Amino acid sequence: MKTRRLFLVVSIVALVLALILISQRAYYVAVALVAGTLIIGHRELWYLIRGKKMPVLDERVRENVSKSLRNGFVFFAVASAFLMLFFSLNRTAAPEIVHVLGGLFLSAGAVYLLSYLFYNQAEPGLGEKGLKMLKRFLLVAGISLGAFIISFVLHNAIYGLFIHFFGADFWDRIGMADEPVFFFMAVIICPLAFAVGLIGSLVIFIKGLFSKVS
Repeated sequence: MKTRRLFLVVSIVALVLALILISQRAYYVAVALVAGTLIIGHRELWYLIRGKKMPVLDERVRENVSKSLRNGFVFFAVASAFLMLFFSLNRTAAPEIVHVLGGLFLSAGAVYLLSYLFYNQAEPGLGEKGLKMLKRFLLVAGISLGAFIISFVLHNAIYGLFIHFFGADFWDRIGMADEPVFFFMAVIICPLAFAVGLIGSLVIFIKGLFSKVS
């Protein structure tokens, strides 16, 4: 009964906040808020639709929800930091703050949902070997993403520094249109490595999702 009341209170508060945001024409944030509420309360909503009792919040469920919320919060914080760094370096980009917040909320909600599915269903279905492979693919994806960001920053920094010290026509004089090394890494190497890590992680995740726990 407490779970049902808590879910109803959270849903009503989210609905009121969404209406306020819509009245302020912050449509993207309102959509993100509603979507995030549905994602976080997907278990309870599914039980209500099917006319069953609310799921019991046992210790395992509490732990899974806690870890999933932590992952969503960490993603939101890290993504916000990277976006602030990017927009501070790239003055020409001037996105709508509402669009950025909406995208962050939706992405954080997706991270929460995927994390919960992993802890609740995929992880028990994967053996020790499967978990090790998943960690390796995730590590490849994470390293390639970090390397892409570093390559992007270093490419622009080196390109600008050489122009500053040796003149605007420096790259034309040496027969190059741009700084080659970090440009190649940012455009070719890092995206390919990220694709391998992401696809491999998804394959193992889906395999664990549909595996029967012995």
